[in-house]
Amino acid sequence: MGAGDDVKHGAEEMKGKVKEGVGDMTDNERLQAEGKMDQAKANIKQAGDDVKDAFTDDR
Repeated sequence: MGAGDDVKHGAEEMKGKVKEGVGDMTDNERLQAEGKMDQAKANIKQAGDDVKDAFTDDR
């Protein structure tokens, strides 16, 4: 997909890392889990975009 999608997925992953870090510092397991989930969702979306790109390349 486009660079905009890459930035969006990167921002979502970063948000997840921040949530997880805050959860670690405050011993908040729910926040840690949310952070990990946000990161996983961003990685899945990026993988989906990579697959789409592989099938739409004009090579």
